[in-house]
Amino acid sequence: MAIPEDSDFDLLRNGALDYARGQRTWLEGTVSDMAGNPVSGAQVEIWQCDDAGHYHHPGDGSRADKAFQGFGRVVVSRDGRYRFRTIRPVAYGSRTPHIHVKVKLGSRELLTTQLYVAGDPHNERDFLWRNLPGDVARAALTVSFAAGSDGLQANFPIVVRV
Repeated sequence: MAIPEDSDFDLLRNGALDYARGQRTWLEGTVSDMAGNPVSGAQVEIWQCDDAGHYHHPGDGSRADKAFQGFGRVVVSRDGRYRFRTIRPVAYGSRTPHIHVKVKLGSRELLTTQLYVAGDPHNERDFLWRNLPGDVARAALTVSFAAGSDGLQANFPIVVRV
């Protein structure tokens, strides 16, 4: 996938275009090492489909909404925090709602995973979610999307081996 020109924290604004579909969501969390220390300077990347289930990807043609950025990248703060403005992910095809997440530190990729929506009825049918090794692994990657003052709020803490 080619990285889009606009690749900041706000997936609801792509250049001068504003995305008006989907459930507004603030996805945030921390990146820490196995000892609980913040991983300052790490980059968190997310990518996901638009509200109609289309990615900005050559395999999905030109069906993706051009107003939805679809990809975001931030550098975590000194205390390890990151934050994105996006939408609650949607199901498409045989996949349950999910957001792709990657964590990098310099040129090293520390983690590539997906986060899932807690309580979504599609989870049990999703081949990747269902094949996670047990309830603890599922709980680590399954996030609540709760009503907040400015849309939904989702907290996804990330622990990596540095």
